[in-house]
Amino acid sequence: MTQKEYIVKSLIHNYRSEEKSIVEQLFFKAHHNVTIGTYREQVWQELFENIVPKKFVVEQSVFIIDSEGKISSEVDLAILDVMYTPYIFKKGQLKFIPIEAVAVAIQCKSISRTKFKDLKLWTESIKALKTVPIGIARMATMISQGGSLTQKSTRPLLVYCYLGESKQDKNEKLFDISIRANQEKGQLEVSIKSTFNKLNDVYRELNFCKEADFKADEGLKNRQLEDYRVKEKETEVSLLSLNFILNQALMLLNNPMLFPHKAYVEMFNKERV
Repeated sequence: MTQKEYIVKSLIHNYRSEEKSIVEQLFFKAHHNVTIGTYREQVWQELFENIVPKKFVVEQSVFIIDSEGKISSEVDLAILDVMYTPYIFKKGQLKFIPIEAVAVAIQCKSISRTKFKDLKLWTESIKALKTVPIGIARMATMISQGGSLTQKSTRPLLVYCYLGESKQDKNEKLFDISIRANQEKGQLEVSIKSTFNKLNDVYRELNFCKEADFKADEGLKNRQLEDYRVKEKETEVSLLSLNFILNQALMLLNNPMLFPHKAYVEMFNKERV
C-alpha cells in the first residue's frame, strides 16, 4: 500500500468512526424530552460546524426576519454568513437573523415528531421571506449599489435532519437535502430532492426569486449533486458525501448579498408610525 493509499484509507476510516459516533449520540436515551431534544440539536450543530467553512456560523434556535417584518417559524439550526450582515437582534438565546445572511435553515426532528403538515408550514414560513437588493458597499474599484455586482436574491438551503427506522419520503420532499440517522446501520443516510440535484437547479433555486432572471449555465448543465457521493467497496461514506454535497451547494451561494440596511431602517420606522 502506497502512502497516498494509506492516508486516504485512514481518512475514510476516521469519517466512518465519526459518523457512527454521531448516530450513537443522536440515539442517546434520557428521561427528559426537552433536554434530550436540545442535546440532539447540539449534536447536529457540531456536525455542521465541522464541515462548513469558518466564514459561516451555526446558530441554534433562531428566527429569520425580512425587511417587510415577516418572521419565520423557529429554526432549530441556521447556518449564516456573519462577515457582511449584522444580527437584527441577539440577546442570550433570543436571536433574529436577517434573511439575507442565512445560507441554510435546518429542521431537526426525533422519531415521534414528524408531522407533514407542521413541516410544510415550517418550510413555507421560510420561503415566504423576501430579500431586498438595495445594499450599498465599497468594492475594490467602485461603490456597488442595488446588487449590481453581487447576489440579487437568495433563499436558504432547506435541510431536514431526523431519526427513524424508515425513510420519510413524503416529508423529505419538502426539503432540498435530508439526513436520516439509521441506528441499525450506525450510519447517516443523505437524500437529495430530485428537483435540487442538477447544479443548475441549485443555482436557480438559491439565487433567483424570478424565473425570468435565471440564465442556465452550460458548464453546470450535466453536473449533479448525486455525483459527489463517496463510496468504499460500494458502501457510501455518508459523512464525507455530505461534506462535498453541502459545500458544493454553498459554493453556488458563495457571493453574498449586500445587507440592505436602509430597508430594515424603514421597517423599524414604519412600525412606530
